[in-house]
Amino acid sequence: MASPCIAWLRRDLRLSDNPALFAAAASGAPVVCLFVLDDDDAGENATGGASRWWLHHSLAALHADLKARGIGLILKKGRADSVLLALADKLGAKEVHWNRLYEPWSIARDTKIKSRLTERGIAAESHAADMLREPWQVKTKAGGPFSVFTPFWRALQAMGAPPPPLPAPAAANGSTEIESDSLDDWALTPHAPDWAAEFPDHWTPGEAGAAARLEGFLGGPANGYAKGRDFPAQPAVSRLSPHLHFGEISPRQIWHATEMAMADGTVSDTAGRSFLREVGWRDFNRHLLYHNPHTVDANFRPQFDTFPWAVDDAAFRAWTQGRTGYPFVDAGMRELWRTGIMHNRVRMVAASFLVKHLLIDWRKGEAWFRDTLVDADLANNVGGWQWTAGCGADAAPYFRIFNPITQGEKFDPTGAYTRRWVPELAALPDKYLFKPWEAPPLVLRQAGVTLDETYPAPIVDHAAARQRALDAYETVKQKQPAEISKGAA
Repeated sequence: MASPCIAWLRRDLRLSDNPALFAAAASGAPVVCLFVLDDDDAGENATGGASRWWLHHSLAALHADLKARGIGLILKKGRADSVLLALADKLGAKEVHWNRLYEPWSIARDTKIKSRLTERGIAAESHAADMLREPWQVKTKAGGPFSVFTPFWRALQAMGAPPPPLPAPAAANGSTEIESDSLDDWALTPHAPDWAAEFPDHWTPGEAGAAARLEGFLGGPANGYAKGRDFPAQPAVSRLSPHLHFGEISPRQIWHATEMAMADGTVSDTAGRSFLREVGWRDFNRHLLYHNPHTVDANFRPQFDTFPWAVDDAAFRAWTQGRTGYPFVDAGMRELWRTGIMHNRVRMVAASFLVKHLLIDWRKGEAWFRDTLVDADLANNVGGWQWTAGCGADAAPYFRIFNPITQGEKFDPTGAYTRRWVPELAALPDKYLFKPWEAPPLVLRQAGVTLDETYPAPIVDHAAARQRALDAYETVKQKQPAEISKGAA
């Protein structure tokens, strides 16, 4: 085979709008696509169990799509630098292309690899493919990074639409004969027990699944997004987050498709802008992580380093199992376990319950989500948890403590969502669904509910837990009250 060009794929498992693959195909050289399963560089932040299930099916779909264009997909397990350099040497590659990632270890690794490839006389080029704008492109008037979303969003919009998506490469001169690992040998999917057995009922990993999800969303549900996105029983959200995380679709594709739908009247301006704003939040979280890499496992605001977190393994276990005694929280945690996803409104309530009602360190919750979410994106996960805990950049005020009772009553008014995931309470009247401990004994018996037997009693009292949280946060507020109360500028 003539000297090839390697497209090193990571979280960009698509053919369309894939700058690295496009550049490799445009080189005119034979194209070799490489995916490396590298858990070493990420360490404790390596891909979690639910995301590994997704990765397996996404790679299978990508392999089929590439094969149809005459391009092989080489799978290797190990440290990415060792695998990539060895393959480049073995093949006598003349170029290597990849799309940029923004985790601190990815940046350090990629910088090292680029240097070592250049030393070998191999052209190495990274491309922008995972964000609307690169983290260093969106700046404050002073030329620095943002730490508050609203001005960031204004600045991002002022830059205009992102570049248009690139087409998928046509059939290329590739090779399918290079030795590759077997995807099945990686054992990314669970067995004995198969806790992901229901995942295929909810998801179709791969570029085609992502395109169908976007088309279906823009074709109808998007018009209810602005208000409906807070109601978990309504089909008003896109559920594109895992497809975005694995790069089966790009934010640029979503942006331009949404604007096109707005232009032809399929989607209202209000709904379209509301949806694109959430895509902007994804960019913002990457912006924060890039400029503050320590926040992977450290508070953005150091005054929270002395926060009096509680150590309560029993309470944490009850939270993970969806057995806190608060039905709206438990519904979300059970939805997460069964489907690999949790509605964002419920996600905020469940996270707030852990860090504020239970005073358990946000890092424990972040680790649990990372292992159980199919859309476990580090920047979004860390950003969301620090926002909830109040220790992040653009964080929720410390005194915002979601009431798990009234949140359920407001955002699941018919109880359809909660009854689906907490079926043992299905026969309770709406009045008591989110506070079954207040139901009279006769009502409980008629509904087949026995507290602490068929469904747990609350593991904490809401009012007492709220006050305990406020007292704990007050100790931090006294250190730097202006920053805690108002948020970093």
